[in-house]
Amino acid sequence: MQAKKLFNVLVAAGLMAFERGASAAEKTAFNFSFGTNPAAPDAIQISTTNLYRTTPGYGFEPGAKVSLTENSCVSDQPFYFSIALPEGNYLVTARLGGAAGGSTNTVKSELRRLMLEKIVAAPGNFEVRTFAVNVRTPRIAGGDRVHLKERERTNEMWNWDEKLTLEFNGTQPSVAALKIERADALPTVYLLGDSTVCDQPTEPWNSWGQMLPRFFKPEVVVANHAESGETLRSSLGAKRLDKILSTMKPGDYLFLQFGHNDMKDRATNALAVYKLNLKKFVFSAREKGGIPVLVTSMERKNGVDHDTLDGYPATVREVANEEGVALIDLHALSKTFYNALGRQIDKAFQFQDGTHHNNYGSYELAKCIVEGIKQNKLGLTKSIRDDFTGFDPAHPDSVETFEMPASPGAIGARPLGD
Repeated sequence: MQAKKLFNVLVAAGLMAFERGASAAEKTAFNFSFGTNPAAPDAIQISTTNLYRTTPGYGFEPGAKVSLTENSCVSDQPFYFSIALPEGNYLVTARLGGAAGGSTNTVKSELRRLMLEKIVAAPGNFEVRTFAVNVRTPRIAGGDRVHLKERERTNEMWNWDEKLTLEFNGTQPSVAALKIERADALPTVYLLGDSTVCDQPTEPWNSWGQMLPRFFKPEVVVANHAESGETLRSSLGAKRLDKILSTMKPGDYLFLQFGHNDMKDRATNALAVYKLNLKKFVFSAREKGGIPVLVTSMERKNGVDHDTLDGYPATVREVANEEGVALIDLHALSKTFYNALGRQIDKAFQFQDGTHHNNYGSYELAKCIVEGIKQNKLGLTKSIRDDFTGFDPAHPDSVETFEMPASPGAIGARPLGD
């Protein structure tokens, strides 16, 4: 617990320093070698004493308990490694394995975004995988900035700081080498929404937006700008849309899922304003050459037999039809999924929370999104990983056999929103 507190203090201090104007490192390419053997001339050799500092701008985060073999870094528990990078998209190539007893490696980035799942390296052997990540800061070109919530300045700072943070997890996680290279030409899939979409900072909470990167080849990058408690109106006010538009290029995507919090507005014209705002988001993305995709909000746990979201999913469908926008009807798909779970529906949610999902629930909902991409025949379809062969929410993955290694840290507070 003390290590966790120290970690929080250090990362919070790092974000505050960055907010005061310290610029991120200008270097955009790195080649790291882990192990006791001499590194290649073009590689930076990492030892167990390399803790992250702004200078030189890379190292293990506090709490890492790692050991080195001749050719890899090995641990019996999860650990983090960070690299200071300017805002942008990057390709990360990881050489995993090297442990004498073998290893099973799950890699997450920034705030628990799933990048690689269960990469098995036989004893003494290696597996090489590449994935795409997005690094961002609150600054908006022209001098403006995103209005971050307090929680984003503390336990969510990894989404907004000056570095890329990688989590190595699994059974005997082992990494031998990392290669980082700038990749701004990659198409970007921007996500905007609420707590059921955003990068939840702590276990046991999770969202489909965190799971989505795992299903794409390193040909596109997912940039999750969703945040707990948000509505269309509050996202506009916080300049989250402005931030996305400032970096969006033609051919990028904007996935929008709002409704859970918007429906709490009791104004007589709330639904009409919601519809107008949704059209504004669609228009703004198209004006930048982006491709908007509308996603209806998934139902709550008690919405299997009767809708809890009033007219909001229907309004999203209307806008999709009126504006000719691709629609992923997660509202309908989630009800099929929940019905398929039957008495096991609680195992897709967390504790007594009927809105927010755990790792299993969010993983299955992410599969619904990927299947929706295929059904809409979006250009993204060609970039879906080969091991995704389709998904029928009426026949979800087994709850009993699902496994996802938990990220380090204590159980966090319930997400904002309901």
